[in-house]
Amino acid sequence: FIDHKKTVQVLNNINFTVNDGEIFGIIGRSGAGKSTLIKCLNLLEQPDSGTIKIDAIDITQVGVNELRNIRKEIGVIFQNFNLLNSKTVFENIALPLILRREYSKTQIKDRVLELLDLVELSGFEDKYPQQLSGGQKQRVGIARALATKPKLLLSDEATSALDPQTTRSILDLLLNINKKIGITIILITHEIDVVRKICDQVAVLDKGIIVENKKTVNLILHPEHELTKNLIIEEEATKYLEEIKEYYQFEKNSCNSLVLITFIGEQTFQPILSQISHQNNTVISILHGELDRIKNIPYGQLLVEIKGDKSQMSNCLNALEALNVHYKIIL
Repeated sequence: FIDHKKTVQVLNNINFTVNDGEIFGIIGRSGAGKSTLIKCLNLLEQPDSGTIKIDAIDITQVGVNELRNIRKEIGVIFQNFNLLNSKTVFENIALPLILRREYSKTQIKDRVLELLDLVELSGFEDKYPQQLSGGQKQRVGIARALATKPKLLLSDEATSALDPQTTRSILDLLLNINKKIGITIILITHEIDVVRKICDQVAVLDKGIIVENKKTVNLILHPEHELTKNLIIEEEATKYLEEIKEYYQFEKNSCNSLVLITFIGEQTFQPILSQISHQNNTVISILHGELDRIKNIPYGQLLVEIKGDKSQMSNCLNALEALNVHYKIIL
């Protein structure tokens, strides 16, 4: 039943700042208001109140012509690529340049070939979208979004339709583009792995409200809101338990605990667990682990079972705290 007279507030009291050259992530579950928020940033959705400033200009107050010029400085990457199947890769990337009617054919050709090199698709200019993989289509979409040399790039769930390996390659590409040309990126996602890999700052959106807004490292290590904890800790633990269930069944008793431990920076490469196990006479079994990065900072995560009496396990966890190692008791 739909009540057409009822007003639904999709976004409420949204307030954040994105610094020049930053990769800013906005994460939340489906229905949180992420897509509406990103549409507001280029005024495809007109907010009922508030201001949206780009380079100190409130775009909610400008005229049609000025807004059109501001939008030229904003590139958009879409979830489903939005390529024209009847046009070649070259023609898809060239389209924004052609529509602006400010460039010669030579300038368009040079720019498209430059972008193909940037997204690692040199030689693909004469292919059609149906001849490309999902990752290659998204690279074309990224090249098209960059065609007019925008200052701001909006990415709306750009990797959600891709497999994990392709997702990683696209994220590496966005990170490389950010480093190479210094473009500011606002990235919408529901995947914590995405923000962890490339974002400098992250805002967590829940039911139209920003419930946390922190540097990525601080958000990963010290989540405060329940949604953030679920996204970062419980979902990771659930994923790990699912992956090991075929060969290991954890049975909780008074002499063991299942703990998710997170290492950051140089901690990642230190023999911390072996030292703590030896000092406290505990048995620490590593059940699952991964080594990655938060942006450019080394990051490691281990799901472990700690065995010992109550005092030994307490001393073990206290030792982790003394070393500023983040942990969460799962079971």
